[in-house]
Amino acid sequence: MKPFKSLALAYKKEVIASLASWIKINSIHDDTTIEPLKPYGEGVYQALQYIGKLAIKDGFNVDFCDGHVTEITFGDQGPLIGVYAHADVVPVSNTWNHPPFGGVIEDEKMYGRGTSDDKGPAIAAYYALKLLKENALIDGYQVRLVIGGNEEKGSNCLHYYFHTLHKPYPEFGFTPDGNFPLIYGEKGISNFEISGPIDLSPILSIQAGIVANSVIDSAVAVVEKDDQLEKALKAFGFTYTLEHKSNTSIISFIGKASHGSIPELGINAGTALITFLAKQYKNPTLTTIAHQYQDFRGVHIGHYYHSTLLHETTLNVGLIRYHHQQFSLVSNYRYPETVDFEQVAKNIALKTPKPLSYKTLMISPSLLMSPTSPMIQTLLKAYQEETNDYQTPMVTIGGGTYAKEAKNTVAFGSKFPGKEDFIHENDEKIDLEDLQASIAIYARAIYDLGHLDETKK
Repeated sequence: MKPFKSLALAYKKEVIASLASWIKINSIHDDTTIEPLKPYGEGVYQALQYIGKLAIKDGFNVDFCDGHVTEITFGDQGPLIGVYAHADVVPVSNTWNHPPFGGVIEDEKMYGRGTSDDKGPAIAAYYALKLLKENALIDGYQVRLVIGGNEEKGSNCLHYYFHTLHKPYPEFGFTPDGNFPLIYGEKGISNFEISGPIDLSPILSIQAGIVANSVIDSAVAVVEKDDQLEKALKAFGFTYTLEHKSNTSIISFIGKASHGSIPELGINAGTALITFLAKQYKNPTLTTIAHQYQDFRGVHIGHYYHSTLLHETTLNVGLIRYHHQQFSLVSNYRYPETVDFEQVAKNIALKTPKPLSYKTLMISPSLLMSPTSPMIQTLLKAYQEETNDYQTPMVTIGGGTYAKEAKNTVAFGSKFPGKEDFIHENDEKIDLEDLQASIAIYARAIYDLGHLDETKK
């Protein structure tokens, strides 16, 4: 067995410095700065440029792919190993204890948006590739590390990479954007919207949520001035603030963010707020909506499902808007392989109260790979032998990764069992010991996959 763990130690300081610099680039999608070669805005462009320039300095071949992804390659023959990570990050909300784009280190943990999703894992994969190149361990196979710019908003970047640029699919691949030991199945995902004109008076406006795939942690409603609100809010029992200004009252509900695939770990301020407003002002349409979308398993909209492999449905309300008598609510629905989403969509449309209407925004089918396949077993072995953890089982998840965009690919790390990373939450972080350990795991995995063709027959 190659001494990947000891080889990785040579890069420890460089890894930390590179990640801290990358975290300082605010790579949230920005429509206002989109240009032909900056399809996801200035911040994402700068993040993709950063990793590409680092790779050029280190002697890799780099293709910036019209600003959609940065492709870093080494080797030109033999089986293709693909590694797919992303540089874009979700927006920042609420109060952080550490600067979200500071890359601050405290107690051997680095804090910042993207540290765990997905710049930290991407940097680990990059230094795994650098380790292999500099130790002449890429021989008889080729590697493409692809860093995308649109994973958090639909993975248009990889669609462009594979379908417009016609880049090759890998023979074996992984994305460092999940959990160790590895993930061999992912639920289907759909974002859908109910929207339309409606008069919710005396409610003047509602603003809640930043993206569909995060639990709403802050929700604000402006209503006509109501002196009875304080008493009603106290009786409702949700964390709130209340401010009166001239002829209006401003209600703010404070919840807890979480990834949209695990809404049970968050506290949805948006659904709580519309439930309160429906109760307070007795609007029948809002009452129906509040009831249908309060439940995070899909029970109240009549579409709860469960399978042995991909488990339960989840329903996360991620965006709620009401302005000038126009209402919109966007949900992120995740479901097992047994579900026909087209039929679900038809049923939800029928149950949507008038005058609102239903619209499907995005569909990503479920993914399942055989846990006994040579590729899966090779990845599992790389993790187990580098960590001596032979107990933690492979899993399936509700999250969606690049594995759905790239053939022959699964999610492989970098979250270690039992560790917190606060993905999509405030004070997102990565354990520096885990960051270092993942370099050796990824180096071994790439090396072993590169030689898998010799033995799989």
